[in-house]
This record gives sequence, C-alpha cells and structure tokens, in this order.
Amino acid sequence: MKVYGDRLSGNCYKISLLMSLLDINHQWIDVDVRSGETATQDFLKLNPFGKIPVIELDDGCTLAESNAILHYLAAGSRYINDEPFFHGNILKWQFFEQYSHEPYIAVARFINRYLGLPAERRAEYESKQAGGHAALRIMQSQLETSPYLVGEQYTIADISLFAYTHVANEGGFDLTRYPAIEAWIERIESEPGHVGMGA
Repeated sequence: MKVYGDRLSGNCYKISLLMSLLDINHQWIDVDVRSGETATQDFLKLNPFGKIPVIELDDGCTLAESNAILHYLAAGSRYINDEPFFHGNILKWQFFEQYSHEPYIAVARFINRYLGLPAERRAEYESKQAGGHAALRIMQSQLETSPYLVGEQYTIADISLFAYTHVANEGGFDLTRYPAIEAWIERIESEPGHVGMGA
C-alpha cells in the first residue's frame, strides 16, 4: 500500500497514526502541496480532488479524504465499532472535526506554522480564534465525562480530532485552558504503537 501525504499535515498524520497502531506495512510518498505537486496530471489521476492524503492499494485502486481512509483501514479493528448507534457517534465527531474544528484550528496553524503569519493574513488568523476555542470547549465538555470522545473506547473519532488538537498551540490556542483535553492527549500518546507527527 502506498500513502501520498505530507508528514506535518494533520489530515495525513491521521493515516500515519492509525497505520502505526495497526502495524500496517506501507510506503510513504512525500507530496509538497505548496510547490503544486497535488495539481500535476499524475497526481490528479490518483485523486481528482487534488488533495492529500491518498492511499493506493496493491490493485491500483485509490481512496482519498482522511476520515474515509480511516474507516477503510480500521475495518474489523478495535478502533471502530459497527454497532449502529456507536458508529453513528464516531461519524458525529468526524463531521464535527471537518466542519467545526479543522476550519479554525488547522487553518490558524497553517497560517502561522506554514506561512509564518504574514501581515496580509493576520486578520484571517485572528478570526479563527473564536471558532477554534468554541470547538475546544465542546471537546473539553465531552472529555470531562468520558476518557475518549465516544465513551470508554479509543476510536478513529479520537484519531481524527487528535491530529490537529495536539498541535493547536501552533495555531495560537492555549491548551492549558482545557485540562480534560490535555489528559486525553496524554492517554492517546501512551497507547502502544503510538507515533508522533512527522515520524
């Protein structure tokens, strides 16, 4: 299996982390978004969306979108549960990550970490702070009542949210304001097979 991605991207890190937890043998192929590599004809044959991550299976089939890839890779493992209500809750948190978390925390991190917080994007960076803290407060509230986002079980919902949350400080978000999130991060990082971003 091949994985096309950027080792410092949260969306790509989700895939790297789950593959490490499940000990999935794969070849990682670095893709530089900023230099336009996702816009080449060769890459667009892999993913017409022009985004990473993408996985390519041994038979040549490809799959894009980080949370879709997580579902594919986690099938049959302890990081997912097919009981309908439980599975619905996994999806709930993954949709939350895509619509209420990533657009604020990941974008603020990108502007600061990748672009160096240029003056022309400072207002956009600052505009992301309120939405990011709103997302973190929702996570804090849930994690005050359960060790993981869907109760007692570490799932791909946690992997989806962990990817950008654990580096939220790089987008200007002070996680010391959210002790339940900090404890959750420690639990995830202590999981056997855990691998850090960029590894």
